[in-house]
Amino acid sequence: MPRFILTGTPGSGKTAILRRLELDGLAVVEEAATDVISLNQARGIDEPWSGPDFIDEIVALQRRRQLTIGEHQIGPVLFDRSPICTYALALFLGHPVGQCLAAELDRIRDQAIYDRRVFFVKSQGFIAPTAARRISLDDALRFEAIHAEAYRSMGYNLVTIEPGPLDTRAAQVRALVSPSVRPSSR
Repeated sequence: MPRFILTGTPGSGKTAILRRLELDGLAVVEEAATDVISLNQARGIDEPWSGPDFIDEIVALQRRRQLTIGEHQIGPVLFDRSPICTYALALFLGHPVGQCLAAELDRIRDQAIYDRRVFFVKSQGFIAPTAARRISLDDALRFEAIHAEAYRSMGYNLVTIEPGPLDTRAAQVRALVSPSVRPSSR
């Protein structure tokens, strides 16, 4: 089962691309960081990313999701981010790379969990803030550069998905992931 990573700067449109591909029949795995943030905000923690366990919570959820999808999935799977993104996030936030994250990075490398091609969705030049996404465009672009360097330093090849219409961007990914999957008529 090929496992592909779709990543990029916050607000780049990667989740919309994933939704399009999911409607086309591809298996997708949700981003963990947004869910960790949302859950903690629901618990009354306004900025969970400032907590000491934030990175470990993301890594644990990513690992659980990756292992769960591996039990029954046939065909390609697209992951909305990966532990390498979590590593980039730790660098961006100034958090240490703890034992949990380091172990997961070793595991995904040693077990060759993900395809070496990573779909890197570039910024569209604007960002729409949400409760979980409170980042300026300038910081998002800085984060984008940290992301790219993290993947390159770990031996991954970035397949750049340039700004443009959603269907065009999704078609680029679809053609490389599963050429036999055709867009739905929805």
